[in-house]
Amino acid sequence: MIARNKCYVCEKGIAFGNNVSHANNRTRRTWKPNLQVVRVVHEGKITKVKVCTRCLHANKIRRAPRGQAAAV
Repeated sequence: MIARNKCYVCEKGIAFGNNVSHANNRTRRTWKPNLQVVRVVHEGKITKVKVCTRCLHANKIRRAPRGQAAAV
């Protein structure tokens, strides 16, 4: 099972930190990864997974060819 906001390849997830105002007040905030749903070939089957754009650009996965049905 793949986590909701994690990259399938590098497992990049949500980062946490603080918003810091001019008065130095701190409130919690999050940074979410830029995930895209991509059809990939995994163990001979075509599945849909979430991959971050950095892994997509670096060709760390093999995209499924168009015109073929995804596995259920």
